Amino acid sequence: MNTAGHNDVRGLDLVPFRGVRYDPERVGSLAAVTSPPYDVVVRPDGLLELESADPHNIVRLILPQATTPAARNRQAADTLHEWLGEGVLAPDPVPGLYVYEQRDGDMLQRGVIGALRLSEPAAGVVLPHEDVMPHVVEDRAALMRATAANLEPLLLTYRGDDPTSGTAAVIERAIQHKPLLSTTTEDGYSHRLWAVTEPAEISEIRSDLAHHQALIADGHHRWATNLRLRAEHPSPGPWDFGLVLLVDTARYPLRVRAIHRYLHGLPVAEALAALEGSFRVRTLRGSLPDAQAALAGAAADGNAFLLVGDGAYHLVDRPSPDLLARTIPSGRPEAWRTLDATVLHSAILDHLWRVPDAPEHIAYIHHTEATVEKAEREGGTAVLMHPVREEVVRELAQQGVTMPRKSTSFGPKPATGLVLRDLAF
Repeated sequence: MNTAGHNDVRGLDLVPFRGVRYDPERVGSLAAVTSPPYDVVVRPDGLLELESADPHNIVRLILPQATTPAARNRQAADTLHEWLGEGVLAPDPVPGLYVYEQRDGDMLQRGVIGALRLSEPAAGVVLPHEDVMPHVVEDRAALMRATAANLEPLLLTYRGDDPTSGTAAVIERAIQHKPLLSTTTEDGYSHRLWAVTEPAEISEIRSDLAHHQALIADGHHRWATNLRLRAEHPSPGPWDFGLVLLVDTARYPLRVRAIHRYLHGLPVAEALAALEGSFRVRTLRGSLPDAQAALAGAAADGNAFLLVGDGAYHLVDRPSPDLLARTIPSGRPEAWRTLDATVLHSAILDHLWRVPDAPEHIAYIHHTEATVEKAEREGGTAVLMHPVREEVVRELAQQGVTMPRKSTSFGPKPATGLVLRDLAF
């Protein structure tokens, strides 16, 4: 890994690496071996579907299945070594950065994948905007220790300057060539990847990015995991870097979606009864899209949520000012204190419902329809959220203020399995 000449970098330090990729001759199709990021896979249905799509689907590495955590991680490491040994996965011949494109209809996103030097939040180079759950970091760290690999990139955003030079110019030149790979996944997204291996082009990207900071759009737990593992290993070394996709949102704005909550043991009737007198509650008629439109309208005026699980949609809004004054922590920016996620966790979950924020009580689900179906099937309460604007996320992150965990879902997320980073290469 070449880091020469950029030791004085104050901003993003992105270096080339030998990407590990599937050999298309050894798998059924590239689309059949990819997966969404590990935390987006809806288990167990989504996991089984991916496992059955192809015996070499990447989900066998990112979400290995065995009876104990130690056995799962050993299995992932053994599977990775086996696939490398068989040539199912193989490292590219020379180090490079990778231009990655995702397209779905009118939506187009391009960015650069590389190995990014890790930095603590206090350095102000990479800005987190959400808290993390320690048990998830420990789980991911154990998997990364066992495999010694970055199996999926984080999604980071930055705001570029000149679209005619630097990273933007290299991307434009790269896409004129034949891609390394091209595939369309079942969600309708097309994916293309190009390698940038010319030293002058790599230097152009690195010099440009050295003047920028980035916001973590997706992958807070993987970033925290990378920082933990860097502290465990001697430096300098390969653990000083993590695999990222950097997207310039001045050119390619991301979509920001909400992450919903599902409360396993709380029936909707109990949830609604506990809100009485503290919120306005209205039961809506119509379809899920109708209910989501009503949620969007209410969210424009203040905090609002949809409760689902009893066959109806309940719009919850207009929290009592007295409740907010008593339950929302002070000493934080107004933008943080008025977030839906802040109000949900501090006022409702902690105070009115008294539900601990632990996996056995709350599930975080990205897919709206899947959240509704789970609530209707199991009899708990789903809380559907309205997404936060990217400007609010960035403003808080620049102030060093983290949002409640799982407050946002930026996308489109990079497909997992198109390019890996094995620390041995």
